[in-house]
Amino acid sequence: MNDSHTHPARPGWRLLLAPACLVAALVLGGCASRPPAAAGCCGGPQASAGRDGLPAQLPRELDRVPDAVPRVEPIRPGGPNKPYEAAGRRYVPQAADVALRDQGLASWYGQLYHGRPTSTGEPYDMFAMTAAHPTMPLPSYARVRNPANGREVIVRVNDRGPFVPGRVIDLSYAAALRLDVHRGLAPVEVERLTFDDIRSGRWQRGHRSGREDRAERADRAEREDDPRARALLP
Repeated sequence: MNDSHTHPARPGWRLLLAPACLVAALVLGGCASRPPAAAGCCGGPQASAGRDGLPAQLPRELDRVPDAVPRVEPIRPGGPNKPYEAAGRRYVPQAADVALRDQGLASWYGQLYHGRPTSTGEPYDMFAMTAAHPTMPLPSYARVRNPANGREVIVRVNDRGPFVPGRVIDLSYAAALRLDVHRGLAPVEVERLTFDDIRSGRWQRGHRSGREDRAERADRAEREDDPRARALLP
């Protein structure tokens, strides 16, 4: 995230379990080991000391990374679902299989945190379809939609954050790219997929995969090259 995306560190659930002598260090590290003054994704093409961003080279066909495939995963009490404090605010995560919908700004985090532990203990992968949410039960799966272009993705939520008013989700770079929100903050709609949604397959109804989005864009590009078809474009 660029300078406009700067947000405090994620203290995560480990803060509540750590000895007092480690608290200060963990506050500076946080979930995905984010420093308090992490600069952002869009201020430059590459990450530098203290700044988040992109590596010098990106994987090929990153816009074709498939959605996360939802599955029922146990939500255990405690651990990453314990109450915690961040940026002077107390958060009480959900610790049960509940429906959740959010609207607000999305941001993303990149190379500075790539490979570092998330709140669930898994290494963060900026090229996978994952996300962070301040109160959604971990782990969870969520549908994220960009209302500006209708694109949507399915992500696995395995981290805590963001902790800036107005922001509802921190996306991996791959998810932000798929949604076309990788240039900066952008409004999104977030819907947690419940166990019933996953078991019944309801989460698939009306869902547009990345492959379908690419096929539509290719078809549109072909029609734009055809003067006869151009008049049919919206």
